[in-house]
Amino acid sequence: MSAIRVLLADDHALFRSGMRALLDGFEGVKVVAEAADGREAVRLTGEHRPDVVVMDITMPDLNGLDAAAQVSRQYPGVRVLVLSMHPDEAYVMRALKAGVTGYMLKTASAPELELAIRAVARGDLYLSPRVAKPVITEYLIRGAEVPSEAGRLTPRQREILQLIAEGRTSKQIAQRLNLSVKTVDRHRADLMVRLEIHDIAGLVRWAIRFGLVSPGP
Repeated sequence: MSAIRVLLADDHALFRSGMRALLDGFEGVKVVAEAADGREAVRLTGEHRPDVVVMDITMPDLNGLDAAAQVSRQYPGVRVLVLSMHPDEAYVMRALKAGVTGYMLKTASAPELELAIRAVARGDLYLSPRVAKPVITEYLIRGAEVPSEAGRLTPRQREILQLIAEGRTSKQIAQRLNLSVKTVDRHRADLMVRLEIHDIAGLVRWAIRFGLVSPGP
């Protein structure tokens, strides 16, 4: 039986190094690539076609949930396992909506990680026990379509908002996304209208609050 091929996506090099050593110690599991941000994770998924992408949520340039949505859409045979510090139901429901097949917390044990990777690799859904019960309860009470604040925005709007919150200028964003500066400025204006926010600082605070960017050190 061939090894489960894994791509690691996390913006902390030391964490990736530790994870790689841990995963390489699991029988029949092989790390084939590492990514430091969501955009790189999508690109490397296309290059390596891993069986499983282990994806952090809060990463620069493109956050893990939007990266997971792109991976699920472009490479439907690749499974995404989110490894996050966020136990909130809103994050889990956004992840499931993005097409991930697993969600576990960074506080989990090594045996649970191995269990989760093997589960998602064979196509099963895996949720950490700590998040599973609240999510199932929320699902039963409110139904499958659980709204979230971040869900008010389109994937492109979230992408641009994240880059704005990371301090990129309109010109830098335009170059990064292959758009015109005018288009980026229009998206910025639309974001302010939709979120009822009237300055860049407010957009940054919103992005931090809903997990698109890290609050920093």
